[in-house]
Amino acid sequence: MATPKKKLSISPLGDRIVVEPLSREEVSASGIIIPDTASREKPERGTVVAVGTGKYEDGSLVPMTVKVGDQVLFSKYGYDEVKVDGTEYLILSESSVLAVL
Repeated sequence: MATPKKKLSISPLGDRIVVEPLSREEVSASGIIIPDTASREKPERGTVVAVGTGKYEDGSLVPMTVKVGDQVLFSKYGYDEVKVDGTEYLILSESSVLAVL
């Protein structure tokens, strides 16, 4: 039985999202662990845990296209790292999201 998620004590503003990153180590087909340093140019992956309200353009609110629970692929250098309640999260702009998986 899965444990229920507790309410996140951080709320992103504007077009920002909070992402819980997936494991940074990968395992090759033969079982060899590939550390993060070997795959520096690959984009990051994670799960969206909170979204802002959107951003204003020309006086009207543009809603967010990603939602909580989406698995996303995002730019490796387009985020800020934060630690909330002992868990590491990444805060990034929705424009840094490359794709929803």
